[in-house]
Amino acid sequence: MREVFPSDLTAAARHLLAVPHDLREDVCSQLLREADWADKFAKRMGKPHPRWGNGTLMAVSRTRQMMPEKSFSDPEYAICFAVILQCLQRHRAGKACKSRLHAHMKN
Repeated sequence: MREVFPSDLTAAARHLLAVPHDLREDVCSQLLREADWADKFAKRMGKPHPRWGNGTLMAVSRTRQMMPEKSFSDPEYAICFAVILQCLQRHRAGKACKSRLHAHMKN
């Protein structure tokens, strides 16, 4: 996945507003996986992925229903933003664990 900017987080949160509460973490994890896959595709093929775009979280989020942007005073929007940040942290931690495992296996 390409570098994550505030606009990526906003786009993902806008999508999560349209998702039922109990599915938000799973959907968020799927967004991150698809952004990873799209980035790998774009690097390998030299063009954006036909469905998921250029490997940004924003591009993947825009392929789905997006609600209007809200302010952080909206509790649901704030929750969605927090879900994105938590999922992103877990996603990165998981990738770091895999990198260490692969490095260990090479030695």
